Amino acid sequence: MNAMDPRSPIENGVVLTPAQQKARRQRNIAIGLAVALLCALFYAVTIAKLGSGVIKGAG
Repeated sequence: MNAMDPRSPIENGVVLTPAQQKARRQRNIAIGLAVALLCALFYAVTIAKLGSGVIKGAG
């Protein structure tokens, strides 16, 4: 909530407990790591597939 917002904190939405905030942060970190690992896997597979084709085509 900023200084210009006339609403009370209760009207601003759900207020999480510290335990819920910690669980949300841990879940977000896990999702972020899973996405990063998936991107790295796709990158590695792409390089593996294209790498052999590029080497064969160069010679």
